Amino acid sequence: MEALRLEWAAGAPTLRPSETMARQGLVTTVSSRAGTAAVVGWVGSARDRAAGARGLLDDSDRQGAAPPVPAGDYAAVLVYRDRILLTRDEQARIPLFFRESGGRVSAVSTSVRCLGSVTELEPRYFCRYLTGNLAQPHSDLTPFAGVHRVLGGEVVELSITGQMRSRTLRRARRAADPPADGSCLDDAAQDLRLALETAVGRRLGTTTACHVSGGTDSTSVALLAARLLAAQRGDAGDLVLLAGRFSRGELAAERPYLDVAMEAIRRHTPAARPVIVDADDVADFDDFQHHAGDADEPHAHAFRAPFWARLHAAAAGLGCDTLLTGCGADPIADANPFHLHRLARTGHLRQMTEQARAWAAGSERGLRETVRAYVVQPAFPLAAERITALRGGGTVLGGLGTFNRPGWLRSGFARAHGYRDAGIAESRFVFGRKPEQSLYDAANYVAAPDLLSWQRARRDGFFLSHPFLDPEVVATMSRLPAAATFRPGRPKAVLRAAMADLLPAPIRGRAVKVPFNDLYARGLRTHGDELIALCRSARHPLIAEMFDVETLCRAVREAQLGLGDSYSWDRVNSSLALVAWLERLDRRSGTPGAAVPVTAGS
Repeated sequence: MEALRLEWAAGAPTLRPSETMARQGLVTTVSSRAGTAAVVGWVGSARDRAAGARGLLDDSDRQGAAPPVPAGDYAAVLVYRDRILLTRDEQARIPLFFRESGGRVSAVSTSVRCLGSVTELEPRYFCRYLTGNLAQPHSDLTPFAGVHRVLGGEVVELSITGQMRSRTLRRARRAADPPADGSCLDDAAQDLRLALETAVGRRLGTTTACHVSGGTDSTSVALLAARLLAAQRGDAGDLVLLAGRFSRGELAAERPYLDVAMEAIRRHTPAARPVIVDADDVADFDDFQHHAGDADEPHAHAFRAPFWARLHAAAAGLGCDTLLTGCGADPIADANPFHLHRLARTGHLRQMTEQARAWAAGSERGLRETVRAYVVQPAFPLAAERITALRGGGTVLGGLGTFNRPGWLRSGFARAHGYRDAGIAESRFVFGRKPEQSLYDAANYVAAPDLLSWQRARRDGFFLSHPFLDPEVVATMSRLPAAATFRPGRPKAVLRAAMADLLPAPIRGRAVKVPFNDLYARGLRTHGDELIALCRSARHPLIAEMFDVETLCRAVREAQLGLGDSYSWDRVNSSLALVAWLERLDRRSGTPGAAVPVTAGS
């Protein structure tokens, strides 16, 4: 989807934001004496998008080192009289790409398809994509040769004629050192509550929808949004409580919690509008070729798009301009298990063993399994996966983890296009030199894949937003010591304490939530034959070069039978999405909306 485009005519830049998305408030264009900024999304505050865009334009006008990238969900092109800046926020929800050759950029767009050529693909990208579902947002590679991604938190500087000058990533946010005497749970809870309230507040729109599932995370976000709106306006008439409801299957067990959550929120703000979407007829992989094939680039989570699309459509019908979710709370707001790795590498083995026992007891894992997952595997990720794969042989999905090559990816293609290097790069990103910090970096990408939101934005009129992934919330949690966050048998102890005055007791006390496995199993039972037929009928030459199609079909059959685990299913899902994407590569999801040319200083 093309929300804006920057091109050069006779050496002069022309910035063309989408008129349709500008009317919806999804693109904001401002000008000053210094130049012109086109911002997709919002900077600083979702309510005052013009002020945020002006602030970004003025702050970035400083010469010398690039100023800190402000918080928000945005991609921006800033055209000054003497230079051009391309930038995105750290969360990197909204895409931005540029086409470059010989050191000169010829076009910039939010759509990678509009910049690339279907006959000039980049095989290294597909190897990186197939190592895991974190690859897309943090890699410069795109599916098309010569087209590059502006990374999250990056500032790309061009000359006014498009010559590449520099690419600068802002410094990683440094968490303050924890107090020497540790920090009590109450103090940690106060810090998280303040950070989360700020994150929710900056994301409130004119008409705000909150996804409510009955879990601790989404209910916390919705309660804070309701309280903030009620305090600011005296009522919450512009708050929509959006939920998907199941009356059968495993997910029907979530309904009592959903009812309790809705009642609690409306007790604080009676004017909030509950919108319950019946989802019994929804299954994963419904209309899969559309959801996976029309995306701008391969979308590993396209199999879950039918459920989210149903909710999106309900929110769009009510004119919502932002939708808040609880995505990201699992890795961000819970205790960090990779603290055990820090103890081990710093030589505190006795302390590590004692805490690992407590962790194992609290998570219903054995001590050996806990140490393997959080101490050994982060230190030797590729070797650990290969050993596990050898033990789990006999089936296509047996032992298939996050990084090792799936059996259906041809070894010749993998060797020729750097799959091993891609696996190493991915494992370093996921675990890093300090896995306890890398957990937060990786969570930003794995917890909230938003390609569906982006693909539907022009139709829906909003982007999803995730308060738990706000940089201030992440920084708050990452600086807390394990003593303040870990309570055996009580996940997300800090969040529960932070929301103790608002969360209803049944939700505050629940330790587990029903996963969406039932939706996935039903989808495979219903659409498994279609997915296998899609693979066998695929005609794009890269599919046969890349995949052993019959082995991939066997993997789908095994997943239908319930073999494998979440890691191996992710590998199947991403491969199927890639097949669908390649098959529809020469089609477009729709022509770009009308655009209005804007030049520097106009």
